[in-house]
Amino acid sequence: MDPESLDLARLQFALTAGTHFLFVSLTLGLVTLVACVQTRATLTGSEVHWRMTRFWGQLYVVNYAVGIVTGLVMELQLGLNWGGLGHFAGNVFGSSLALETLIAFFLESTFLGLWIFGWGRLNRWAHLALIWGITLTACASAYWIMVSNGFLQNPVGAEVVDGVLRLTDVRAVLTNPSAVVAVGHVLSGAMVAAGFLMAGVSAYHLRRDTPDQEFFRRSLRIGLAVTLPFLLLTAGMGGMHLGVLEDTQPLKLTAAFGDGSELSRLQAEAEAAYGPGDYVPSPAGGAAFYLMVCCWVVMLVVSVTGIVLMRSDRRVAASRRRLRLLVAAIPLPFVAMIAGWVLRELGRQPWVVYGLLRTEDAISDIAPVTLTVSLIVFTVLFGVLALVNYWLLARFARGGPRAATLGRPGGDRPAEPYLTTAF
Repeated sequence: MDPESLDLARLQFALTAGTHFLFVSLTLGLVTLVACVQTRATLTGSEVHWRMTRFWGQLYVVNYAVGIVTGLVMELQLGLNWGGLGHFAGNVFGSSLALETLIAFFLESTFLGLWIFGWGRLNRWAHLALIWGITLTACASAYWIMVSNGFLQNPVGAEVVDGVLRLTDVRAVLTNPSAVVAVGHVLSGAMVAAGFLMAGVSAYHLRRDTPDQEFFRRSLRIGLAVTLPFLLLTAGMGGMHLGVLEDTQPLKLTAAFGDGSELSRLQAEAEAAYGPGDYVPSPAGGAAFYLMVCCWVVMLVVSVTGIVLMRSDRRVAASRRRLRLLVAAIPLPFVAMIAGWVLRELGRQPWVVYGLLRTEDAISDIAPVTLTVSLIVFTVLFGVLALVNYWLLARFARGGPRAATLGRPGGDRPAEPYLTTAF
């Protein structure tokens, strides 16, 4: 194993996984909000909620489409760069990844295609069932990904036989605390991200006195109403996760909070169990933890301030500074989620499968020059994808509901999908 190859492979995976996670977090939260809004529209026939479904649904579709590309690249990279992981843990780790692929790339995308092209063609209840099908399969996809990652963090329900892992207890893998608690933390964080995006885009239009003020006042209320409870839920799930770490990865927790004497004791225990080596994770995980907490505190203040603001339309119209603050707060949930992911992954080192397979033993036999070229290619590709996604989201968000093309027959006039025979 060439140390340079290891560093390049780790950097490349950090780039691909981190970028993909940004798309996933927004997708998970935004599709849930769109499903809730469409439910209200279907039950009441509210024209403004139909327009909300189309406008916010269009932003979701854009983000999902670009995010799929980054996910495919990440799956490819796992097979090419980390062959040792597949050989050692593929019998367990690969099964949950395969299920995630079947759910996300086949079932979820099928539902999404029917939802996009079913406007005005499907019964309103069938169309509503599709968006909830997308939402549930998206959550299921997140669960299977966290089952895979949770197994790497806390390998339960398997044993080493002839140098490879064999599954011994399916239930233990599926109920792994490192996966179950983490998926709750991720899903609640995704709702916070979607809530801040909805509130921020609405605040942008309200501040500029664009048309459809009533539309964006309602969207602002929905976005802010989501942020506060899910911020509290995210903190609660994070606290539960710290408890899991005390039992499964005490070195990660100790390194993050900088307890020197305890760190030395745990390092000695690790050497006794696994042999000589440095088992102390990078201190950068601690910095990521504090960044995540700081973002959470700021988001809490912004959320509470925004909820006070939305109590009356007069306050909304008069509070330009608070509206500007909501626009500026859009990136905060994404920064917090990436910081949490950095803590989770850096704190696992030097292991890929915690306590069983070192990172240096999981990498494929690839020359540094090959990894350098692929790193450059992936960096450029992901940079372009991120910029394209930002440009498309900003363009459609600035255009407002009048410019939304989702659900418009021929793209030239607003659709009225469920006002006649669709009932």
